[in-house]
Amino acid sequence: MTFSLLRARSTLVWLVLVVVTLVSWALGADHGVGSTVAVVVLGLAVVKVRFVGLDFMELRTAPLMLRALFEAYCFTLWMVLAGMYLWL
Repeated sequence: MTFSLLRARSTLVWLVLVVVTLVSWALGADHGVGSTVAVVVLGLAVVKVRFVGLDFMELRTAPLMLRALFEAYCFTLWMVLAGMYLWL
């Protein structure tokens, strides 16, 4: 039972989410306003959204059009948030 839990894709994705959270916290903890590091942190947040959507909301096996819309949403979300951050 325990061994199968360790081999599950969801466990690996959860560990990646934890690592990405720690990396984004480490990058963004001591950087002030106006830093381009914030754009990287926003990108990491979008990567986390993508992992959750694909693996926990089962969009990885969704029809191609739905998955393509989700991928486009993730990319657009990052571009809009980064643009707003850098522009404002």
